Amino acid sequence: MPTGTLISVAEYLAASYEPDCDYVDGRIEERNLGEFDHSSLQTAVAVYFGSRQKQLGITVVVEQRVQVSPTRFRVPDVCVVLGRTSEQIFRTPPFLCIEILSPEDRMYRLEQRIDDYLAMGVQYVWVLDPSTKRAYTATAVEGLREVKSGVLATTAPALELPLREIFD
Repeated sequence: MPTGTLISVAEYLAASYEPDCDYVDGRIEERNLGEFDHSSLQTAVAVYFGSRQKQLGITVVVEQRVQVSPTRFRVPDVCVVLGRTSEQIFRTPPFLCIEILSPEDRMYRLEQRIDDYLAMGVQYVWVLDPSTKRAYTATAVEGLREVKSGVLATTAPALELPLREIFD
């Protein structure tokens, strides 16, 4: 499917990919997913926050296109937006982007994704590793760090994700 051939933003937006792909400076980049551990964890996170949307005043979406710059689109595994949105493609930064690692993921590509989200204005990026049951958080101020407390958390607003709720 993806090739070394450059395509325009308009071509990317007019195309449909199964599963959806990232678009980075004219190139289509596949996302690693489709295995049970990834899918199960993505579902657990979406259900955890999805069941609390009204109470927390958030909107939770999975695999949503996010335009992080004029020539880059990312598709996070889960996004959390404060309040409601009518954007079909997010051009306003989500509050939180959550990435779930697959065995094929490489640190360099993960760091690029995190950098893109933070540069766009995303306040928090969480990274979950289903194989090691470890979690990481990234912010523009603190960078990427492992969460040892057992709870991923944000401030303003306060959102919490107890890791025992999603890692069985």
